[in-house]
Amino acid sequence: MILLRKLAFARAGKPLVADASLQLHPGWKIGLTGANGCGKSSFFAMLRGELHQEAGDLEMPAVWRVGHVAQETPALPDAALEFVLDGDTDLRAVEAGLVEAEAAHDGHRIAELHTRLQDIEGYSAKARAAEILAGLGFSEADHRRAVADFSGGWRVRLNLARALVARSDLLLLDEPTNHLDLDAVLWLETWLKSFPGTLVMISHDRDFLDAVVGQILHIDAGQMKLYSGNYSAFERTRAEALALQQAMHAKQEREVAHLHAYIDRFRAKASKARQAQSRIKALERMELISAAHVDTPFEFGFAEPEGFSDPLLALEDAAAGYGEQALLRHIKLTLRPGSRIGLLGRNGAGKSTLVKLLAGELPALAAFGYKGRIEGRHLKIGYFAQHQMELLRPDESPLQHLVRQEPATREQELRNYIGGFDFRGQMADAPCRHFSGGEKARLALALMIRTRPNLLLLDEPTNHLDLEMREALTLALQETEAAMVLVSHDRHLLRTTVDELWLVADGQATPFDGDLDDYAAWLATRRGQSRTATSGDPDKLAQREARTSDAASKKSALATRRPLVKEAEKLEKQLAGWQAEKAGLDAQLADPALYAAPDRARIDSLNTRQAELAAAIETAETRWLEVHEQLEALVVE
Repeated sequence: MILLRKLAFARAGKPLVADASLQLHPGWKIGLTGANGCGKSSFFAMLRGELHQEAGDLEMPAVWRVGHVAQETPALPDAALEFVLDGDTDLRAVEAGLVEAEAAHDGHRIAELHTRLQDIEGYSAKARAAEILAGLGFSEADHRRAVADFSGGWRVRLNLARALVARSDLLLLDEPTNHLDLDAVLWLETWLKSFPGTLVMISHDRDFLDAVVGQILHIDAGQMKLYSGNYSAFERTRAEALALQQAMHAKQEREVAHLHAYIDRFRAKASKARQAQSRIKALERMELISAAHVDTPFEFGFAEPEGFSDPLLALEDAAAGYGEQALLRHIKLTLRPGSRIGLLGRNGAGKSTLVKLLAGELPALAAFGYKGRIEGRHLKIGYFAQHQMELLRPDESPLQHLVRQEPATREQELRNYIGGFDFRGQMADAPCRHFSGGEKARLALALMIRTRPNLLLLDEPTNHLDLEMREALTLALQETEAAMVLVSHDRHLLRTTVDELWLVADGQATPFDGDLDDYAAWLATRRGQSRTATSGDPDKLAQREARTSDAASKKSALATRRPLVKEAEKLEKQLAGWQAEKAGLDAQLADPALYAAPDRARIDSLNTRQAELAAAIETAETRWLEVHEQLEALVVE
């Protein structure tokens, strides 16, 4: 077990936790919660042996293997599958030993190592790694791609896969659902529930915590407290404790006021002086009870839109895609005031493509007789997607961004507004180049909300946001009159803000007759069909081989495949060039020397090009995935 005895730790001289004593038992699945900066990541560092306590003891079995997700992934030439397998250090040690033993013709050692390989399930290691990659959204073709070819978000998934394959005794996961879409989140949830080791996890996804963990370890005001049950049970228990604390605080305040009144009244009277002094001592001895509070610094809402059209936006038999390739066809969607739609679909199915079409960032395909996109007269779109964080100017503060957006508005009004997103005091005036991902996401949301849109298009708005900000966003979305189209892996946000679900699959976008539980069942059925298609019974495989051996079918498939292969190769070359150029720009913009004697024109030019590259890379990566999905769908002998 993990044992804490009067544990105290700090970071950079700042005390975080003191006098923590508790036990974490083997096999427990624990959610680690608390406000930003309370010490969650520092506790993880202690469990990994990277940070030492200030006082007390932290004991855990010396033989335990500790797994965690690396924060960075170098641009390696290794194939993705091999990179993931490197996470199983026991497997790699046995494989290296076998190479040495076979070179030395040491039969006894070879036999020992094969026995060890069987014990650690080494013969099925590649299959396990492939299953994990598939669950996290990687195609079979991705297994052979170099790690360097993947974008940042997909490298995070590779790091997660590497941690899952490691067969850890203690698995530490910090925000594992960031950069995942809903189907990958649902798969990971199932995988973690069956994980046999001890899990400690930081997550801002309450539904994910509820499904996986059985204990909550909460850090608050320098104390660590263990609660039994999932996150919802913890919230109820803590709310009850806070309500009791508030009642006790109010009772004590009444008692203190009564004592003060007595002291003030009788202090000067000789006959009552002794009683007054005793009450003064009672006040001094009294342990003050702090007022209950919840650590949520966010207070904001959507301003009422200036006007509406009915409909706001319509797609009439529209098609969306890239180049001449239509990813979605025959889309019929009308958005009216009050529409609240959540988009579901597997990775690469076209959810973000549909949102871009609605936002006007992607033109409707005019080929094949498709119609297009019709805007209402008073349409005002508020569009949020992850790439928009790249458009923030790194040398400007949150307040400067707002002033540039609304030059005629009083500064104090803008400060009050940005303060609702927890950009207060020095934070409101600090350049955002050093902001965290969550802080940049908050700023981008604040800028978008301030425009008073009547149609919100939100593509994964909760990535990088903590629980408090997610809850504040949820409440704001519930209260706004604006119409909304939402893509999110946060099921709590979907359940509490949208009225209807649409499924993006098989080149179509259609209403989904069901809820999120039905969608999870749909995904499970699809995965089962995919496995059957890959490894189905011999009769079905024989029938499929007989069909695909037909010469006419083969010729047609090859004719379709060739341009897709060429397009994929072209995209890979473009991505390599753009990623290299963007890496150079990132390095230049991160160099303090650039701002020592600032050349505004050059800085603006670099920022503009950086944003253009980020958008181009995202579009190209999306298209690359779409091309490979089409290639995988083609069966060519």
